[in-house]
Amino acid sequence: MDTTKIKKGLGRGLSSLIGETKTQINVNKLSISDLVSNKFQPRKIFEEESLQDLTNSIKERGIIQPIIVRKSSDDNLKFEIIAGERRWLAAQKAGLHEVPVVITDVDDLKSLEFALVENVQRNDLNAIEEARGYQRLIEEFSYDQEKVGLFIGKSRSHIANFLRLLSLPESVLKLIESKKLSPGHAKILVGLVNAESVAYKIVEKNLSVRQAENFVKIFKTKKHFLKSSKDINLQALEIEIREKIGLNVLIKNKKNNSGSLLLEYKDLNQLNKIIEIIKSNY
Repeated sequence: MDTTKIKKGLGRGLSSLIGETKTQINVNKLSISDLVSNKFQPRKIFEEESLQDLTNSIKERGIIQPIIVRKSSDDNLKFEIIAGERRWLAAQKAGLHEVPVVITDVDDLKSLEFALVENVQRNDLNAIEEARGYQRLIEEFSYDQEKVGLFIGKSRSHIANFLRLLSLPESVLKLIESKKLSPGHAKILVGLVNAESVAYKIVEKNLSVRQAENFVKIFKTKKHFLKSSKDINLQALEIEIREKIGLNVLIKNKKNNSGSLLLEYKDLNQLNKIIEIIKSNY
């Protein structure tokens, strides 16, 4: 598939991809139990409330848009869903025994393309699901960022920005997947050494993207000041203690050598750890 062909197909959306495949039957009906999930499905989270709304709609009007499927490579008696997994799940909740399908003959690459285009066009993916879909095209099917952008209908910078999100700690990715953090918040966190603690602070304080940007700027300025003004021996001591106990440590030392030692904890388990360390040594 060359980029010219990709560009040409975008205006027609998902239907253009169907047109490029060999369709065995226009519309057929298959038993719900004959269908299996798409192993290339980028969408991992299906919101219960939205799924229930679709279930209610299907109970009233049935499935209007057929599910796109292909023969399963793992089980000859089954069909793998390419596009429409949410409709399939809702049909099960609605008590349907059969669903309308379009059977196509496609390879793994086309299956992933189908699923990505359908979800991206409908804004059904969270930022991490979308980024992992792009990553899969690149790593498993030798796409580059420009080719992904042309195919999906997004700019190369959009693709690059989403891929950068995958460099964030797993705990932060989960906050994005659960929509506690927006993609705008996530972009601010990329490249931060303390991305996890800043992310939790954003959620705790319910900061807007603009407020989060200002918070990070203040933190960076503060950090720079501390790094440039603190005695190198104190910095080394902080690192040594941090590595020993696994907690953030801040030593504040005055000219008369009095000061304070700050141990930062994020939950009760870490607080108990600090208490146990002190008890066992004093």
